[in-house]
Amino acid sequence: MDYDYWKKQNPASPIFPDIEWSKPETLSQSGKLGIIGGNKLGFAGVAQAYTVASQSGVGQVRVLLPDGLKKAIPKVILDTVYAPTNPSGSLAKEAIAEMISVGAWADEILLIGDAGRSSETAIAYEQFLQKYTGKLVVTRDAIDLVKNSSRILIERPDTLIIASFAQLQKLFQAVYFPKVLTFSMQLTQLIEALHKFTISYPVTIAVLHKDFLVVAHDGQVVSTAWTNPMAIWRGDVASKVAAYWLWNPSKPLEAAATAIVA
Repeated sequence: MDYDYWKKQNPASPIFPDIEWSKPETLSQSGKLGIIGGNKLGFAGVAQAYTVASQSGVGQVRVLLPDGLKKAIPKVILDTVYAPTNPSGSLAKEAIAEMISVGAWADEILLIGDAGRSSETAIAYEQFLQKYTGKLVVTRDAIDLVKNSSRILIERPDTLIIASFAQLQKLFQAVYFPKVLTFSMQLTQLIEALHKFTISYPVTIAVLHKDFLVVAHDGQVVSTAWTNPMAIWRGDVASKVAAYWLWNPSKPLEAAATAIVA
């Protein structure tokens, strides 16, 4: 069967070379990225995202964390905003004001995860989804935290989700999409499902399946052979994708596909 919407990318040769060439030459033109995440038991993903985004060439990176982490944050993170912490050590409902403030400053927000499992934090994240209208990248356990707002997530413009296959399964189920995803399905079946899903919704999806990292947007799909799943689970991939999307705001598919092989 011929899939005219499916492009296969060689990890050594980006199929959208113009994306790499469009990288701004000066930091003043390289955009502002806000990173939100962390809880008292973990902020490694936040620190890693800050480092990767900065090394990728983002102009300014600002991190929002629970204020319970003030004494634990490494000095390498230069621009940090703290918000109220709940008893479980993650962001409290009152953190929404600081989240909105960082969203107003940034050209794009990355919800990097390490957010904890507090229902109160979930409320803050869901309120942020409803109020923030800019570019949004969501990955790791931040996806789980907003599961009750799955439809809002996939229906909002300028949203890019980097999910595990299990998270994508739950997302399809949450919005009653008429296609069941299984771990045993062939890559071609997933490609077809993502083609149809991203025609139905404006979201951009990236997911790992059968040693391929697949990116889909507006019915178009790019697959890349992938042997480093830890780069996804640590948040490296999301951070680099967020950087490249900053510079190519109207091309989320091309930006994401290029970022993962850059």
